[in-house]
Amino acid sequence: MTHPQPLFPPLAALDDGGPVPRDLSEALAKAAAGEERGDRPIAGSIDLLRAADLLEDDGASDPARTARALMQVGAANLAVGRLYEGHINALHLIRLYGTEAQQQAVARRISNDAVLGVWGADGGTPVQGAGTQLSGSKCFASGLGTVTHALITVNSGPQVHLALVDVTDPGRADAATWAMRGMKATASGSYDFTDMPAGSFDWIGAPGDYTTEPHFVGGVWRIAALQVGAVIGLIDRAAADLRALDRMQAEAQKARLMSVLMRAWAGVTLTDRAAQATLDRHLPAEDIVATSITARLITEEVGLDAIRAVEQSIGLRHFETRSETGRIARDLSVYLRQAARDAFLQRAAERALGASGKAWGVFA
Repeated sequence: MTHPQPLFPPLAALDDGGPVPRDLSEALAKAAAGEERGDRPIAGSIDLLRAADLLEDDGASDPARTARALMQVGAANLAVGRLYEGHINALHLIRLYGTEAQQQAVARRISNDAVLGVWGADGGTPVQGAGTQLSGSKCFASGLGTVTHALITVNSGPQVHLALVDVTDPGRADAATWAMRGMKATASGSYDFTDMPAGSFDWIGAPGDYTTEPHFVGGVWRIAALQVGAVIGLIDRAAADLRALDRMQAEAQKARLMSVLMRAWAGVTLTDRAAQATLDRHLPAEDIVATSITARLITEEVGLDAIRAVEQSIGLRHFETRSETGRIARDLSVYLRQAARDAFLQRAAERALGASGKAWGVFA
């Protein structure tokens, strides 16, 4: 009798075939504190991902492997994971909706050190445009100075259009607008697209393509993967700190952290199923969307509980300026707060509960 290969390789085997080798995870984790303080640019960690051939895959052919890679990067360095996820998302959208010539051009750019991103949040003046003209700005734009080409949303609404824009002009970027307590290493901020010179951007796909499911909300399993990876990374670090203080043997510590870790493992499984569902051409798009939403929401909830549990377990040391658990929790608390949570929950509920026989979802 033959047994199927495990979906995720055991940690000891990651050096031999896992998506993120152990030495890469360790290097990303080691760089995180310096990147948050601004002592070293995050671009160095992105170069490590490039050297591991992780920037050329959009995850479409093997989404389960991509989910695992995002989990591992999220566990090691969530800020790097944020940029990595944006790059994967942008590459996927370009391969879905771009012309063959555009896809080839992007492939050449990536081989020549380009980093992609997806910038969707509008600034005070929403980005609008037609033909060869753009106006307006984006806020919460991650990777200023590292992302070289951003896939941005233009003309909000049902006819939203994607444009791939060269964003290497430092005069248009303003990192001072990022006033969050976490994810500082992402070098996020605003970017002004007004009067972009001709030739600095390309339209990708047709108006309305961006919101086509299951590639829009149906892709938030990537965010769930980063979130649950960061949760496991936070608990792992907290346990290491408690062992060093000889406090991990307390029954209360074990119960508090393990109760969260069990739910994180469940989040891993649901996130994996959401990723795998994207390959099933027989599934209705809305079933894929609902599964992806629930993965995103469950990993958010367990993330909030993990932060609280670690604060209680570590105590005041957690809030020291150079605390590793404190840094991880700061980044995680910011990243968990994605937009439209309530609308997501309502959409998933309508799919699963709006008709008889749908409660099994993709698990039927």
